[in-house]
Order: sequence, then structure tokens, then C-alpha cells
Amino acid sequence: MMNTITNIVSYLPYLFAWFLLGYMGIVVLVYTGMLLLSVVQLKREQKLNKQEVYDDYLELTYTKPVSILVPAYNEETGIIETVRSLLSLKYPQTEIVVVNDGSTDQTLEVIIEHFQMVKVGKVIRKQIETEPIKGVYQSTIFPHLLLVDKSNGGKADALNAGLNVSKYPYFCSIDGDSILETDALLKVMKPIVTSRDDEDEVIASGGNVRIANGSDIQMGSVLSVQLAKNPLVVMQVIEYLRAFLMGRIGLSRHNMVLIISGAFSVFAKKWVMEAGGYSKKTVGEDMELVVRLHRLVKEKRLKKRITFVPDPVCWTEAPATFRVLQRQRSRWHRGLMESLWLHRGMTFNPKYGLVGTASIPYFWIVEFFGPVVELMGYLYIVFAFFFGGLYVEFALALFLLFVLYGTVFSMTAVILEGWSLKRYPKVSDMSRLMIFSLFEALWYRPLTVLWRFGAIIEALFRSKAWGEMTRKGLTKAEQKAS
Repeated sequence: MMNTITNIVSYLPYLFAWFLLGYMGIVVLVYTGMLLLSVVQLKREQKLNKQEVYDDYLELTYTKPVSILVPAYNEETGIIETVRSLLSLKYPQTEIVVVNDGSTDQTLEVIIEHFQMVKVGKVIRKQIETEPIKGVYQSTIFPHLLLVDKSNGGKADALNAGLNVSKYPYFCSIDGDSILETDALLKVMKPIVTSRDDEDEVIASGGNVRIANGSDIQMGSVLSVQLAKNPLVVMQVIEYLRAFLMGRIGLSRHNMVLIISGAFSVFAKKWVMEAGGYSKKTVGEDMELVVRLHRLVKEKRLKKRITFVPDPVCWTEAPATFRVLQRQRSRWHRGLMESLWLHRGMTFNPKYGLVGTASIPYFWIVEFFGPVVELMGYLYIVFAFFFGGLYVEFALALFLLFVLYGTVFSMTAVILEGWSLKRYPKVSDMSRLMIFSLFEALWYRPLTVLWRFGAIIEALFRSKAWGEMTRKGLTKAEQKAS
């Protein structure tokens, strides 16, 4: 009996190694499939004469006016540039609603002073419960610019307040530290404008988000795109390229996308209101809303679509220190967990189509549990180093899969960027991105794995800390350190 138990125990490290290898092999296959889908979609985009298409369809957007919602909490360093970029958008009919969510800095004052705003007696239809609104201000030089001052309630509450104040049938949510390219809203609205109002209707559309640190930004416009000197920021640029150009394009092609960035996304207000607005039960309110919309339309047996458009670009500020980045990634992973748990009944449920049978299981298995398995993999590699023998062979195979998962896919994403969107025109910047991609699996990937694993532990202990991000601002004078 003891010999049997001893033999079983002696085989456990090998079984564990095979589990790790099998898991990472499946992950690599999944990402390879999404990569192929992304290449096909980007190739189709390349064949279009985009400027001609957008110029022709500009007139049609008169039937689709958009309210732009900008939740702002302690954003005094970047909010003016954000609003300036929105005022210069190439779009025929918009209103801009900035929501000051009880900021403790000078966010409210700088907006009022810069845009010459006065308090107005606006009637608000309170369709969603929010924290009290203290006042509504309107710019005397830009009548379509409104400022809502309210008590602090979090980003979801600020967006809900903006929904109550807004008047148009579509709304676009923008982070308070983001800069839109002049035609970005026009491009992200195209799937909505060109879709039919029946089974083909697009009820939400997300755009591409890029990191602005290092670029020359003045008066709300990106004058020149430059890669930041900070290695931590460069690694985030690569990470964003992989997430947007590979992950979301592949999932969007079959209406399986569960995340369209809260930094830049457009929704049909009717459906968001019917879904109950943004949830305050999670720190990942943007993902949770998308999942809830999928759930709502499937339960109504309707064929609506949520899509991702790779071309329109929103530039945002990335964390420039390890501490702030750790807070951000922990918050993102907690938001992922909370969104999946709130809608756990959709997992492997054929009632919800591919979202239930493929997309949500993917996010559970690959995105949520991935850090747990990867961390065990890194620990196994350390274990093999000390024990040698066959363990080292398994560890080497596992490390090669980590390199394939991280480095190779990251380099491919950089190549896709250079081939399709060309947002980084300098050869030196593209070369740096390629070189940094080579070392992602050696230091950056293990760090993010550790942070995401820590987020799971925090969530188990019911930690609700938001993980505040310190802003430096996006104007060139303010971001030299980035």
C-alpha cells in the first residue's frame, strides 16, 4: 500500500507538468485562431478606400446624433485637452456632457473658467438612480458643452448621471484623460449607421485605444506620435497592440466580444437604459454592461450585434510607474472576475449562443484563470532548476510555450500595426517595439501575472479598493517623465 502511494506521489510532478503544457498549448492554439481571424479582417479593411467611404457617409450621420459622456474624478491635469479634442471632432451633431464626480482637486473650477460656463436650470429626467446632482453648467462659447457637478459615486454612477442629462439616442463614453482623433467618432459610428434596424442592428461599438505617453499633444490634438522612453510604458504599448489587434478583432468577427473599452465606446441609449444603465456592483462597469447587453438581447431572442472597429483611435495616458500600473491591472482583473461571476449562469449555456458557449468560457479559462496557471508554471520552472533531470525538459518546453504565448504573439501584433494602421510612422519606434517584444516573457509578463493573481486574492477577501491612477497629463510639457 505504501509503495503504491509513493509511486503515485512520485508521478504528481510529471502529471502537473503535463497539465501545464496542455493548458498553455490550448491557449497558444486559441490565440493562433484569433490571430488568423484578425489578419483576414485587417486585410479586408486594407482593400477599402477609407477616406472616400467616410466622406460619403458623413452626411448620413445627421440621423444619428451622439451625446459624449466624460466622467471625471480628479482630472484637472488632462480634462481641458480631452474636451478640446471633443470640440474639434469631425462629426455633425454632438453634445458633450462632462460629469464631475465629486472631484477633490480643481477639475470643476478649471472647466468652468476655461470654457466660460454658467449655471443653468436644466430639467433632468431621472431614469437611473444616482448620487445627488449639485448643478448643471453650460458653456457660453460652446452651447453644446455641458458640465454636471455631482456628489462622488464612482465612474458607473457618473456615467448614469450623464445618461440622465443627455438628450441624444446614442452616447459615447470617453475617459477624462483621453484624446480622440478628429475622425474617430465618425469611424466608430459607421457600423451603427450602416446597420439595419432589424436583425442586423449594431447596438454598441468600440474603438481602438493607444497610449499617448511620449507623443506631442497640444490644444487637444496629437501633432506627432512618438514612442515613450520609459520601458514600462513601451511594454504597455505592445500589450495594447496585442489585446486590440488580435483579441478583440477576432472575437468581434463572430459577435463574441465582451469588452469594448470604457475609454472609447458608443452605445444605443435605448438598450442601455433597458438594461438598467451601468452597474455599481463591479469595478469593471464597461465589461459588465457589454455582457449584460448580450444577455438581454439573447433572452429577448433578438439578433443584435456588438462590434469592435480597429481603425478609430483614442489616445490615453498609461501608468508610468510600477505602483500605479499594479493598481490598474489589479482593478481590471477584479472587474473581469466580478463581471463573469455576476453572469455565471451564461457560462456554457447554449441559450446565449456563441457568447455563452465560447466567449464567456474563453474569458473564464484563459483570461481569468490564466494568471493562476501561468504563476504555477513559473514556479515549476524554478522547481525544475533545483531538481534537474526530466523536470528540466518539461520546464524547457513550458518556457518555450511562454515565449511563444508572449513574445511571438506580441511581435506579430507589432507587425500587424506596421502593416495595417501605421500609427507609429518612425522606423526607430517600430524597431524598439520589436526589440522590447523579445524580452516580454522574461520580466513584464511575469509581473502582470503576479499582479493579476494578487487581484484574485484581494477579490476573495472582498477588497473594494478602486486603485486610483495618478495622472501626469498628456501635453508635452507635462509628460517628459513618461
